[in-house]
Amino acid sequence: MQAKRYINYRRVVLTALATLLMVLLAFFAMLPFAFMFLSSLKPGQEMLRNGLSLTFEPGVSSFTNYAALNTYRDGIYWLWYKSSAIIMFLQTVIGLFFGSLVGYGLAMYDFRGKNLVFTIVLVVMMIPFEILLLPLYRMLIRAKLTDTYFGVVLPYLVPPFMVFFFRQYVLGLPRELLEAGRIDGCTDYGVFFRIMVPIMIPAFGAMTILSCMNSWNNLLWPLIVLSTNEKFTIPIGMGTTITPYGNAFDVLMPGAVMAVVPIVILYLFAQKTFIAGLTAGSVKG
Repeated sequence: MQAKRYINYRRVVLTALATLLMVLLAFFAMLPFAFMFLSSLKPGQEMLRNGLSLTFEPGVSSFTNYAALNTYRDGIYWLWYKSSAIIMFLQTVIGLFFGSLVGYGLAMYDFRGKNLVFTIVLVVMMIPFEILLLPLYRMLIRAKLTDTYFGVVLPYLVPPFMVFFFRQYVLGLPRELLEAGRIDGCTDYGVFFRIMVPIMIPAFGAMTILSCMNSWNNLLWPLIVLSTNEKFTIPIGMGTTITPYGNAFDVLMPGAVMAVVPIVILYLFAQKTFIAGLTAGSVKG
């Protein structure tokens, strides 16, 4: 009886310590967002004088900076928002389609050169993107895709990480599903879209969030491809608010807060799928 009480007591203590640790980690993770939000409520001159702070001053803090987003350079901020949304949508949808197909094929089918293809995928994953910048940009120039949304999306049409993730996920699914679908008269594409895709929803959820975050926060490649002000993405556009001739902090801080909103909403709606996909995808390798 004493041993059982000791075990229960130990479990309660460990649970309390783990909860406290998670709360502390969450607090430190949210601290930068708190600094950013409270600073977005203050005039730019106030932030220049006192820097970032967690103080809320009723006489100084207001939401007028958010209204300035509509008037800053004739509302160009929302054009940046639109560009980021278009690129994120294209990159995510196309990447999920081809990444899931390739990963599914590498996991479910046996064909000549299968291991070689998978090895190439792993090698490409290990190559830093910066090494590929010059040849990719030269390819875009020849294809006349510079300063276009598709030029930004092109290197991410078949993301190696998605291929790897979907392959690992599908390896955990029974091959009998493929045979059962063929017996019922489904084609290979029918088996994939009608049987496999509904089962792979957790994997799609996880990859959707990761792809959206990667696209939304991407700076280097869009900065190289895009040259028109109206086509800039949010990371590029927000960088233009800081110049040697003046810094538009009145727009920079509220713009940064608004830039976080879509990813937060996406994660809140898909967090269960995201966690389930990451967990299931790591079971078998």
